Amino acid sequence: MLEFLTVTFFSILAAGFVVGIVVGLTGMGGGALMTPALIFLGVGEAATVVTADLTAAAVYKTGGAIVHKREGSPNMQLAKWLMIGSIPMALLGPHLVSWVVSPEDIDDALKLCIGFALLLAAATYAMRLYLNLRRVRGGEHPDDNPAIRPVPTLLVGALGGLLVGITSVGSGSVIMIALLMLYPGLSAVRLVGTDLVQAVPLVLAAAISNIALHGLDWGILIPLVLGSVPGTLIGSAIAPRVPQSFIRRGIVVVLTMSGVALLDKAGWAPLGKEETHPILIAGVGVAVLVVLPVVWGFLRKQQGLPMFGSPTIAQLEDPAYRPGLVGMKRVDDS
Repeated sequence: MLEFLTVTFFSILAAGFVVGIVVGLTGMGGGALMTPALIFLGVGEAATVVTADLTAAAVYKTGGAIVHKREGSPNMQLAKWLMIGSIPMALLGPHLVSWVVSPEDIDDALKLCIGFALLLAAATYAMRLYLNLRRVRGGEHPDDNPAIRPVPTLLVGALGGLLVGITSVGSGSVIMIALLMLYPGLSAVRLVGTDLVQAVPLVLAAAISNIALHGLDWGILIPLVLGSVPGTLIGSAIAPRVPQSFIRRGIVVVLTMSGVALLDKAGWAPLGKEETHPILIAGVGVAVLVVLPVVWGFLRKQQGLPMFGSPTIAQLEDPAYRPGLVGMKRVDDS
């Protein structure tokens, strides 16, 4: 037993705990944060890290899904069509990579895939904010039981399943924004509940497929679960008292920098194959931090709002926020 208690063990435990807190605070997908964190810690090859992260996610997502199911928040018909598309592709994804990439190149190929997936996850968060802005500005009302569109929903599940099976990224970010685009009236609680319910069999299928191919490193999985589960519980408990908007914006910066860093680490051709570029990665982070608020301001102006002010990002992410905007003024429903 004592051979497990190494510096690496406690590093993974700490990473799992911190990421678990962020997941509990914001509801954002853990794979988008945990997978790059473990890769940068150097605890194993990319395939090993993806497998452990998916297996851990199957554990802690199950608890969240059970809670939402008891509260009746998931749209089970919608979740069914997502699972029909996602589970087969999650099983296929890892094998597809092994068929088209030679064994010695798999590590770099997975880092490239994860890097692009992280940039996509960061972009989907920005898109989610914009869609929420349009919803609030347009005065749209929730529709928790929309007419299901089977073919588009199945395709979203299939693409999400392929992404998750290969990279472990996407079950809590990319699929959610796709659902929001397909079903804009779906309330935030219903959206999260549906996404969680479909994510459990999705990540479980992806984990099984990756374990069959790459095996399971218990030295990574055990501290990951031990850290992430209590972290998620603590994050969920303190979430009402923490300004999530600042944390979420920080996550977008981290995801963008992590994505570029992984592309750099994998030797992506535009960044060169001979050396890392820490100044470039830091510059990307600063640029995102500075440029995004300006772009956001112009998007607000397109919706007839001032560049900064109400509704704030925190208000846009509050499912109870119903301003009833007429012109620039809030009108009560009564």
